[in-house]
Amino acid sequence: MMKEDKDKVIEEIASHYRAILKLIGEDPDREGLLKTPQRAAKAIYSITSGYNQSANEIASKAIFQHDGKGMVIVKDIEFYSMCEHHILPFFGKVCVGYLPKGKILGLSKLARIVDVYAKRLQVQERLTAQICREISNLIPNDGVIVACEGAHLCMKMRGVEKQDSSTLTFESSGKFNENPELRKEFMTVCGF
Repeated sequence: MMKEDKDKVIEEIASHYRAILKLIGEDPDREGLLKTPQRAAKAIYSITSGYNQSANEIASKAIFQHDGKGMVIVKDIEFYSMCEHHILPFFGKVCVGYLPKGKILGLSKLARIVDVYAKRLQVQERLTAQICREISNLIPNDGVIVACEGAHLCMKMRGVEKQDSSTLTFESSGKFNENPELRKEFMTVCGF
């Protein structure tokens, strides 16, 4: 997105935050809130920047030849996302594994793929599936597996208010669906 377009979008979002402040009974002209609409607009724009990114474009520049067949795992990839139901944060860690078939993906690109999908309004189940599907489609492989553990503020600070709850989601393809031992090896390495 062009800088001028980005600035216009942020200004439009800020006007809505200003209206929200008024609707909840606040005075957006008081000292502590003067710049809040602008700050909040910039924050939500950044938090949802995944809509302006393509995981395919990011990752396709880092695909390399590889003869090995051993599992590749990147674990503890932190993520921050926003629940699409309440627009409240959820965050945690993702573990990604795959079985290469002639090609590998640059390790940092796995983390960037996580960010592209996390930086959208999301549910954790879809986030996990999107990461798995994207990696499956990017490189030849014999299977992809993704495990995600998240803490959801929509469960901690409103509604049921369960402070110690966490959510685990898994998605897999190929040999990870066919071979329970392979799946178990991944889960053990990732600490699940």
